[in-house]
Amino acid sequence: MKIELLYPELSTVYGDAGNALYLKKSCKDAEFIETPLQKKPYFVDNDVELILLGSMTEKSQLFAINALKPYVNRIKELIEAGVVFLCTGNSMELFGEYIAEDDEKWEALGIFPFYSKRSSEYFRHNSMFLGDFEDIEVVGCRSQFAYIYSKCDTPFMKVKGGIGNNPEDESEGIHYKNFFATYVLGPILPLNPKLTKHILSLAGFKGDVAFEKEAMDAYNLRLTKLKEEGVNFILGEHW
Repeated sequence: MKIELLYPELSTVYGDAGNALYLKKSCKDAEFIETPLQKKPYFVDNDVELILLGSMTEKSQLFAINALKPYVNRIKELIEAGVVFLCTGNSMELFGEYIAEDDEKWEALGIFPFYSKRSSEYFRHNSMFLGDFEDIEVVGCRSQFAYIYSKCDTPFMKVKGGIGNNPEDESEGIHYKNFFATYVLGPILPLNPKLTKHILSLAGFKGDVAFEKEAMDAYNLRLTKLKEEGVNFILGEHW
């Protein structure tokens, strides 16, 4: 199995690099290709089973969009072929139509019909999250400057606690074939071993994930706490 880690030097925000570390611990026989920003992605000329992209700064988003634009058709081809993508945090915004802030608008990759809108005051939204993906309950947290407004009819999760793609949306993320995009952090993979096993199974991985017993114990405890009456999911906004 080949796993491409896109732009690891950019994807260092909100602990999202922990997803790559967890994959390396779980898939010890996999080949990991780390592609820096200035290099052509490995997936352009080669087959891969999983592509991972994580959170980055707002300025880095524009660098990543420009780097990926020449390969939009190849990305679409891989998505249609069932290659697994996991895009976490604000990396999800790269795959929409555009990113807006006040009177400015930056064209994104245009692969899915949604757009992202940042707060003009640069308030950061922080919250905990509980949602359903098929028969898997997903836990995590969110920390973001933007919301997405989507015309996609294939959300990733149904919200049970916290917010969705925006405060008025009861769905969260994008899920199409084996493309998964979500604002949920944590990092999401070590916090959700059931979800991790499901996503890896789509890429052909069989077996246990790293520290599975300990990860499941932590997951079950977090799940119990998030289901307690009176839990305050929304932690607020700040500069």
